[in-house]
Amino acid sequence: MQEINIFWFRRDLRLEDNAGLFHAFNEKLPVLPIFIFDEDILNKLPKNDSRVNFIHDTLSNINNQLKKHTSGISIFHGKPLDVFNRLVHQYAVKTVFTNRDYEPYATERDNSISEFLKSRNIAFKTFKDQVIFEKNEVVKNDGKPYVVYTPYSRKWLELFSADHVKPFNSEGLLNHCFKDDNLPFLSLSDIGFVPSPIKVANFQIDNSLIDDYEATRNFPAKDETSRVGPHLRFGTVSVRRLVEKASIRQNQTYLKELIWREFFMQILWHFPNTSHKSFKPQYDRIEWRNNEEEFKKWCDGNTGYPLVDAGMRQLNETGFMHNRVRMLVGSFLCKHLLIDWRWGEAYFAEKLHDYEMASNVGNWQWVAGCGVDAAPYFRIFNPTTQIDKFDKEHKYINKWVKNLNSLDYPTPIVDHKMARERCLQVYKTAVS
Repeated sequence: MQEINIFWFRRDLRLEDNAGLFHAFNEKLPVLPIFIFDEDILNKLPKNDSRVNFIHDTLSNINNQLKKHTSGISIFHGKPLDVFNRLVHQYAVKTVFTNRDYEPYATERDNSISEFLKSRNIAFKTFKDQVIFEKNEVVKNDGKPYVVYTPYSRKWLELFSADHVKPFNSEGLLNHCFKDDNLPFLSLSDIGFVPSPIKVANFQIDNSLIDDYEATRNFPAKDETSRVGPHLRFGTVSVRRLVEKASIRQNQTYLKELIWREFFMQILWHFPNTSHKSFKPQYDRIEWRNNEEEFKKWCDGNTGYPLVDAGMRQLNETGFMHNRVRMLVGSFLCKHLLIDWRWGEAYFAEKLHDYEMASNVGNWQWVAGCGVDAAPYFRIFNPTTQIDKFDKEHKYINKWVKNLNSLDYPTPIVDHKMARERCLQVYKTAVS
């Protein structure tokens, strides 16, 4: 029986600067690269999900690169435990290597895989790859986690050094891969999916974007954002590369956005219940209206508030929404319509190409007022004056709300003044 090691790709879909892959290659045994389309995740997605398309396209690119080294990547579909049960009966597996994932489901899954492998005397080695700092690496002096961003970011920057962005030369060791032609490379249809009409956008990150980020990031019509979110989410770009690029520029606004990402990741790791419960428990006492008809109008971009509608239509058509507009549409749902933030979080989870649980939950709890370092509940964005601040010439609105001046454009779903007063009363009753 062939003795091998396995490298399990997950949120790290690249051959270069891949920590776990580098460590796998540095062992003496040949390495079998695999990816598992987890049915527990896929079963919840629409069959034309563009992120699944993106993952499959990326795996095809990896496979083509590996073919140049007379190897390839094997793609499986099913439950990870069943896949590993099959592999350990097929090969003499010594060690399974992978990069760490910090979401609650991933932690539970990895614990069960680790126990299974341990029962077969197989090592399970995991590595830090998708963040600069993880878990307890940035904490207060007493060992407790930070729950406010500013002191967390200060400590992060204090601890950061050039060593943290030193790349792993994983792509220089590709000849260590093992290929078995009997193993599958499943097609999109094999896993029950069809091509998506929406494509994940390429990212662009250059010095001018980083240097001008502070001045341009709040204006959705400029579209001066890097679009790097999905690529960080699925690991087609190394976070070390981005942090290194951002850290050498004088304007640190872009770097601090990357630190926000890690702040929310460590919050979710320390407080996994925040995936479905408010960080501030008293906010779970809010009596949400949860009007399904109003929720549908919000989802479809038919609220009668042009900037809100523009954001939702951009999301539905492209899988992306500008960050400034995300704050507005989130606040509008929770505070103007009094619809549970979890409904909005779930809709974004279905639609956003850059969906990442930690950031999505963190930002939704922020706008709802119930999370760490959140906006106070009495901060309620005015969806009309926000236009004057961020889209004065209506360029963004006109791009996405084609029927703005038509008779079929809806009247406002709710009166701002009434909604604001209602929200303040409902929130005050819950949290006082």
